[in-house]
Amino acid sequence: YKGLDKVNPTALILSAKLMLEHIGESEAASRLEKAVSEVVYEKKHVTYDLGGTAGTKEMGSAIIEKLK
Repeated sequence: YKGLDKVNPTALILSAKLMLEHIGESEAASRLEKAVSEVVYEKKHVTYDLGGTAGTKEMGSAIIEKLK
């Protein structure tokens, strides 16, 4: 799947959330987890494995928008 823009980015993003918690940035970690949860719940910009048609970049961008 390398370079095909198909892979669900959730695991990588939630790994970053864990790192934020580890370094004491609990507020940022919570915001990131909430953004991921909202995107998955809405199912508008999710990858095929979550029942959607979005690519990796589209799902990532949707999560970034939720953080703003």
